[in-house]
Amino acid sequence: MTHTRRDLGKLALAALPATALIAADKPDSLFSGVQIGAITYSYRSMPDQSAEAHLKYIVDSGVSAIELMGDPAESYAGRPAQPRRRRRREELTPEQRAEMESARKALKDWRLSVSMDKFKALRKMYNDAGVSIYAVKIMRTDMSDPELEYVFNVAEALGCTHTTLELPTDDAQLKRLGAMAARRKIYAAYHTHAQGSMTAFDRAFELSGGNMANVDLGHYVAGGNVGGTTLKFLQKHHARISSFHLKDRQTPANGAGNLPWGTGDTPIKEILQLVKKSGWKMPGSVELEYQITEGSNPVAEVRKCVEYCRAALA
Repeated sequence: MTHTRRDLGKLALAALPATALIAADKPDSLFSGVQIGAITYSYRSMPDQSAEAHLKYIVDSGVSAIELMGDPAESYAGRPAQPRRRRRREELTPEQRAEMESARKALKDWRLSVSMDKFKALRKMYNDAGVSIYAVKIMRTDMSDPELEYVFNVAEALGCTHTTLELPTDDAQLKRLGAMAARRKIYAAYHTHAQGSMTAFDRAFELSGGNMANVDLGHYVAGGNVGGTTLKFLQKHHARISSFHLKDRQTPANGAGNLPWGTGDTPIKEILQLVKKSGWKMPGSVELEYQITEGSNPVAEVRKCVEYCRAALA
């Protein structure tokens, strides 16, 4: 039976019991050879942000592979507390700036001295529950080389194939990060927002084989790259994509909104079918950014998105 996008949307938005996507004790979101994962940013509004709580959210969502945000990973490993920055730097008082600088130094010192044992323990805890970690997002371009080495050490301890960060525009940074990634054999995969396009990653790819893409195909559509262009991007660059983000956004002409899956303009089914048909192994990460309706929560909504992917790959 052939499903239209509207049918898939209705299926995805149907209420699901917590066990709907878990056939056994462990989750399995590998559908027809395509690994569906999630970035843990999707659970940012949940009250408990610990690594242990995230694992429950992930398993209850039916997800078996993830891109892990740095906060739960580093907190689990004993990261010193950081003050929450609510205003821009230029709006801070001298005392607040001094507090921020002190906290930043403490964090750097901790990163350069911490053992990897807790990160290895976190990996085991997740793996034992049936969840693998394919990427971690801690890296920033303003990090020193020793701090970058720390990030690659963490990625290695967690079992990641790549780290993710926002796409730099500076050739020097692209060279520096790419060279380190190539040496460590863990890719630096760059994430895009509205700047995503057919050529957005060309310079990064040109400067180093260690540079890869962590393209967001929902933002790609909202940036004006629609329909077949999205599929052409995948066909052209698939060998340089470590993982990709999925969300259902509208085109600029339709308002560029971030909508429940099946109601926007991102060709999610077509994307997943192309990955399946081509046998590409890069995982697709659910990134929950649309407005959650009253009475629901991120776990239930990620679960719906995973079920949408299951139906799309059937």
